[in-house]
Amino acid sequence: MTDASGTTARRPGEQALATLGLGAPDLSPADASPHTFPGGGRWRTEIPSCEGPEALAVVLKESSRLDVPIHRISQGSGVWMLTDAEITEMVEATGERDIELCLFTGPRGTWDIGGSTRTDSRGAGLRARGHDAVAGCVEDAVRATELGVKCLLVADEGVLWTLHRARVAGILPADTTLKVSALIGPVNPAAYAVYENLGADSVNVPSDLTLDHLTEIRRVSGAPMDMYIEAPDDLGGYVRMYEVAELIRRGAPLYLKFGLSKAPGIYPYGHHMRELTLATARERVRRGRLALDLLARHGADGDMAPLGSRLPGKLRRFDTPS
Repeated sequence: MTDASGTTARRPGEQALATLGLGAPDLSPADASPHTFPGGGRWRTEIPSCEGPEALAVVLKESSRLDVPIHRISQGSGVWMLTDAEITEMVEATGERDIELCLFTGPRGTWDIGGSTRTDSRGAGLRARGHDAVAGCVEDAVRATELGVKCLLVADEGVLWTLHRARVAGILPADTTLKVSALIGPVNPAAYAVYENLGADSVNVPSDLTLDHLTEIRRVSGAPMDMYIEAPDDLGGYVRMYEVAELIRRGAPLYLKFGLSKAPGIYPYGHHMRELTLATARERVRRGRLALDLLARHGADGDMAPLGSRLPGKLRRFDTPS
């Protein structure tokens, strides 16, 4: 296996298994994604669930100690769960390191008064229920961008389209990026292409998609993909570290998200969950180091996008109404 830089990479256990007559079939070049990030590179990194300035400080300190490069840091509780001073502190801290900060927008169905999300079917999930919930997401988006936030996380198709239209209209800065949450992530190439056209600049797919699913998506869309290399328990708890090289080969341009299994949910965050949140923030960075070490041991750690890069490149969009 050769990466885009021409470096020869190896698959896990490849030499030993070949010696034992248990070698795997050759990889097909047709499975590889032809896409890259603008400016070069096939993968970026993200530390998720960074729920405030104190957790952010832990992540930044630990990433320096363990030499874990970070392109993006994201938060899950929402803009509305942070004060202006907290948002400003996070914007300044990430800006000093040239890291993109992504904050979740507004109300969502799982915290609303509607009972359908608590049924076995889970109802409408995280989507924004009614006009007021959409309005809350827009309010969050405007407030966050006015405070310097450049990336917004969304969990509703209507909110995504509305924020994209706001960006086109100049209500939001033109360089604002919109990221689709894993909690509504598409599971087929047709749906992935729809999210791209609705305004998504990166799309978090569920972590249980197969390698073939990633190849199928890459045949129809080059929009950046986000994927938990280790998923939180409420997203399945999958740990796919040994697949990282192949996930990049199939799914590039790909954000490697370093989540954490076997950890309680922390949304919406408050100081009553401080110790857990700081401990899990620290461990997410360590999990990132483990995944990057695996890539390096397999000779597949080339092609990282330059640190500080954040834009998605030219993407396809539906026409916006005038």
